[in-house]
Amino acid sequence: MAENQGARATGRLGQEEALARAPRWQPVFAGSDRLAEKVALVTGGDSGIGRAVAALFAREGADVAIVYRHDSTDASNTIEMVVAEGRRGVALQGDVGDAQFCEQCVAEIVNRFGRIDILVNNAGEQHPATDIRDISSAQMEQTFRSNIFGMFHMVQAVVDHLEPGSAIINCTSVTAYKGSRHLLDYSATKGAITAFTRSLSENLVEKGIRVNAVAPGPIWTPLNPGGGAEPEQVRSFGEDTPMRRPGEPNEVAPSFLFLACADSSYMSGQVLHPNGGTIVNG
Repeated sequence: MAENQGARATGRLGQEEALARAPRWQPVFAGSDRLAEKVALVTGGDSGIGRAVAALFAREGADVAIVYRHDSTDASNTIEMVVAEGRRGVALQGDVGDAQFCEQCVAEIVNRFGRIDILVNNAGEQHPATDIRDISSAQMEQTFRSNIFGMFHMVQAVVDHLEPGSAIINCTSVTAYKGSRHLLDYSATKGAITAFTRSLSENLVEKGIRVNAVAPGPIWTPLNPGGGAEPEQVRSFGEDTPMRRPGEPNEVAPSFLFLACADSSYMSGQVLHPNGGTIVNG
């Protein structure tokens, strides 16, 4: 099983109401201004992990721009939450796989907020398949375009706006480390994201820009019923972890916060693993 990236899959695209039980995305603790006066861009920020990250960043003092692909209702709800925390928020609809959209998106955020300090590359998609022959060339290309090409495009668009002390956090997956028999193209993109994170860190570290990643395990988000999984798989989702349950989005968001703020000032090129206790090789 794999984590949600907050973007599109088959079925009801990203809608939180598609779940029998709502994910827990609300921040748990009071804020401590660790992102005071920062501006964060979160792709796939309409639901799931992306929403939890947006909520937590706002509580910690950041203005937040989210990028989403389909669900305007979820996106609006996320921005309402950002505003409720006393911060400014904006939702921009488009496809991160489109380089021109990424350029336009970054330009609009800089025009509205004056800067960008944090980029969270979270958007992506998955399409389960039991047989590799069932994965069409079109599907494979689309998965790579959303999951890894989009990260390249967004970094290319934002890098000239990042000052020393800025942070980029990419969302990879436990599937990059342990594999997934039903998520062949998806897990391949996640392996690429891990390598991209390490290489981009080497590329940008002398500019004072830190690049890290988070590799969630099975997290209860809209992608699970919407991503083509069988009902039995959804019912047992996360039970194969040592903790015998799926994680919640608000159990993953603090990893993104740690990597975004000065608490992790001596970390770059690293991956954090909120995955329910699964041991992986770094």
